[in-house]
Amino acid sequence: MIVVDSNVLAYLLLPCEHSARADALFRKDPEWVAPILWRSEFRNLLAGYLRRGTLTFDQATKVQTEAEAILAGHEHEVDSRRVLEFVRDSDCTAYDCEFVALAMRLEVKVVTMDRKLLKAFPTHAMALSAA
Repeated sequence: MIVVDSNVLAYLLLPCEHSARADALFRKDPEWVAPILWRSEFRNLLAGYLRRGTLTFDQATKVQTEAEAILAGHEHEVDSRRVLEFVRDSDCTAYDCEFVALAMRLEVKVVTMDRKLLKAFPTHAMALSAA
């Protein structure tokens, strides 16, 4: 089991330079989990693809459905106090700290490409390239 940030999920489902790594990670450990927040982050990511014309509406909704299927039953609430403690002690956003809070609670790593998160939480975050 691993916590994945929204971008890692996007790398798995949308072709890019990191897709091969995300695919290898999913084959190695397909039990991906995330805080409930992932849905809003992922939709926002898809909104960018829609606005740039990289994806059609139908393609974006299909990708969202695929992402929801991957994380079905693996979405978790996080403790707000814990998230705010991480915000207080780092330069990371509350959104990113939700992923760390979940990883710590489940005693697993969060896989990310976010440099701030990797720097602030080196014992709880791991780069996709190292996973």
